[in-house]
Amino acid sequence: MTLSRLLLTPEDQDAPERVRRLRRLGLGERAEPQFDEFADRVAALAAAPYAMVTFIDEHRQFFAGLHQPDDRPLTAVTTPDGTGQPARHLGREYGFCPHVVVRRKALVLEDVRDYPRFAGNPVVDEIGIRSYLGAPLVDRTGTALGTVCAADVEPRPWGRAGLETIKTLAAELAEGIGRRESDAT
Repeated sequence: MTLSRLLLTPEDQDAPERVRRLRRLGLGERAEPQFDEFADRVAALAAAPYAMVTFIDEHRQFFAGLHQPDDRPLTAVTTPDGTGQPARHLGREYGFCPHVVVRRKALVLEDVRDYPRFAGNPVVDEIGIRSYLGAPLVDRTGTALGTVCAADVEPRPWGRAGLETIKTLAAELAEGIGRRESDAT
């Protein structure tokens, strides 16, 4: 394993089971309006320009819910998917969500440059993300499916209130996914 890979993408032994679970739930392959609305709500509550509902597989992060400014899209670093819309995915080496999923713990980065492990991350250099707040999206089986997160281009003190808010939002969405699964059976 190269040093840059070690710094940017944690080893994810749970990825195969997570992918199977996401497929069973029908998640992680397409954008869904309710997830976009949820991301809009996260952005408003966090007063952040970026917010995502992210599902993680072995190779990429998929933004099933996305709130981003028009003039600085997070997904500009990806290849358009032919629909005329920016693609809603990034490689696992981009961003902080893979770390949240592997650790299964919320992550608060008030200034990513204070953390050598994250300072060289492509979303820092290419997009200018400077702060991050994310919590794992853990379903009823205990599988960490992805994250609910917010990010900003400025350093910011998210504080305990921000941490509790993102954890509460992740738990709320996980409960909603559980209801959705129950309704489908």
